[in-house]
Amino acid sequence: MTRPSFAGFAAGPLSGIRVLDLSTMLAGPYGATLLGDLGAEVIKVESHHGDESRHLGAHKLGERAPFLALNRNKRAIVLDLAKPSAQSVFARLVRRSDALVTNVREPALSRLGIDYESVRRHRKDVIWVGVTAFGPDGPYAGRPGIDFLAQGYAGLIAGNGDPSAPPVRVTAPLVDVMTSMCVATGVLAALRVRDATGEGQRIDLSLLDVLTHAQASVLQSYLLTGEVVPRTGNRSHFFAPSGVYECGDGRRLCITCPSNKFFRNLCQALAVPLAEDPRFASSEDRLRHQDELDRLISARCKDFPRDELLEKIIAADVLAAPVSEIPEVVRDPQIRHNGMIVETEHARLGKLEVTGVPIKFRGTPGSVRRAPPLQGQHTHELLEELGYGREEVARLTEEGAVAGPTRKDG
Repeated sequence: MTRPSFAGFAAGPLSGIRVLDLSTMLAGPYGATLLGDLGAEVIKVESHHGDESRHLGAHKLGERAPFLALNRNKRAIVLDLAKPSAQSVFARLVRRSDALVTNVREPALSRLGIDYESVRRHRKDVIWVGVTAFGPDGPYAGRPGIDFLAQGYAGLIAGNGDPSAPPVRVTAPLVDVMTSMCVATGVLAALRVRDATGEGQRIDLSLLDVLTHAQASVLQSYLLTGEVVPRTGNRSHFFAPSGVYECGDGRRLCITCPSNKFFRNLCQALAVPLAEDPRFASSEDRLRHQDELDRLISARCKDFPRDELLEKIIAADVLAAPVSEIPEVVRDPQIRHNGMIVETEHARLGKLEVTGVPIKFRGTPGSVRRAPPLQGQHTHELLEELGYGREEVARLTEEGAVAGPTRKDG
């Protein structure tokens, strides 16, 4: 059988696509990053202040972890879009780009000339993605918002946490991350439409919409029956046992049994006669008696160190996992095998490990080709590619329309 030819896709399936990233923080930038992971050329356009994530969190030599985590596979340029000469540079960038991602709110969006209609004047078939917290119009339009607030509005906080304690937020920025995946999905779908019709389009995404979509199962329970799914902590709404259990060495693991088969396997591995106990005969029975069931399983788990127990019950075909601390996650052999921690060479930090590409194309694989950029690292390089001569670059820099990288102390 003849092997398919993937010539022209050395960087990944999106080779030849250019994306402008004019967003900050997480949902927008990470969406652009995912497109870059798949081979697109991504240009990060920042103000002199830079992406807000350059000013938050842990740092080394002045480079901040949140920015480094979210902005691989990009080149960076600094533009002051309040200046007409910077607008001319921006227009040239747009004319050479396929898509633009922004989460700037109105009225700044239009004032800076990066709203859809303004951008479309530079390139008629551009794909424009606008990310907001709550939507571009409607009663909440224009409000500032982040992941945390979307969790509040969409009911995630109310449904999360132990039932005997106040509700808690989900600390990982999952709403932002899910939105970033929708950013990438939206661009991919729009590219397909443009290939067929020659037309670009505007795409709007909000954190609120994405999380409402993700809350489908609990919302449907209410829409169907009027019942609100209660908080269950680490337990399942539907089956037992399911929870986090402490072992003899003080470390913890997750065990969950969504069927009789897995419950029998667990009982056999733990050498406990619970599978024959009529209180635990079915999923419904186990849910009714889960306090006693959890007490018995918890007591048995404390007879083993975590890793020994985990090996024993996984060998018995039980659904189980360690409650891994972050250092364990980074060392995890499967995560390493999957290429989800990869090494890059950063312009200031030298060797830098970042997270890898989750979508594994077998014919046209994506990759981490570039380390997260310094602010303005590629300004001069990009200006030259756009046709600006050295004197013009010097003039633009002198008037503050553009800027290259600046020195940072640790």
